[in-house]
Amino acid sequence: MARDKLTFMASETPEAREALQQLRQRYEDVGSEKADVIVALGGDGYMLSVLHETRHLSLPIYGMNQGTVGFLMNAFSLDDLPNRLRSAQRALVHPLAMTATDATGALHQAIAINEVSVFRETRQAAKISITIDGQVRLDELVCDGVLVATPAGSTAYNLSAHGPILPLEADVLALTPISAFRPRRWRGALLPGSARVRFDVLEPDKRPVSVVADNQEFRTVVQIEVAEDQTTELHLLFDPEHNLEERILNEQFIP
Repeated sequence: MARDKLTFMASETPEAREALQQLRQRYEDVGSEKADVIVALGGDGYMLSVLHETRHLSLPIYGMNQGTVGFLMNAFSLDDLPNRLRSAQRALVHPLAMTATDATGALHQAIAINEVSVFRETRQAAKISITIDGQVRLDELVCDGVLVATPAGSTAYNLSAHGPILPLEADVLALTPISAFRPRRWRGALLPGSARVRFDVLEPDKRPVSVVADNQEFRTVVQIEVAEDQTTELHLLFDPEHNLEERILNEQFIP
């Protein structure tokens, strides 16, 4: 696939806006309707928002870091961008599709590229039952929360919650508790990519729960269903010497 026609997007930070101006002075911005590649300038949070905003375009996204962590980004440089894009390696990501039912019976749907996270809303721990593919696997998890993460998202909040790092091509999901109280020793599970996960909130009046799909939050939910959306493909581009698979591998050896 050609990667010669570019369009640029940037976060609102001064650094990203300045980088955008410099790149547009050097390379033509043909707009998203004519582009072969989207070049995104910002941090990981901005990359997630670009992936959500542009997923209908089916264009690969090449990120350049103008943020803090930049795990999903390449190093920023004004030089030799066309050649970098032509040699960049593609990483395929399937997002999670989430449907949540709130206490009024209303349905809320969202897409998550990193993770779907369930959180307690009050001082009291949440009580949640977990069903996988129609079979109850955990009758009652008492916790601050629980999440389902994609391989691409496994190094984000999932890792901070002591969940496993998943190779990008592993076709598995991470099911990770957040500060589990009971069963205290439960550390989560690895699920096949085809798994359908359902969380049922126990005692929702006494122990209200919210759910967050990347950056979309819904409160006082009583049931959440999560599954990988195999019909949606998101494509990220990485420089060969620092591709996403290599970053995920390296992350497992950081002390």
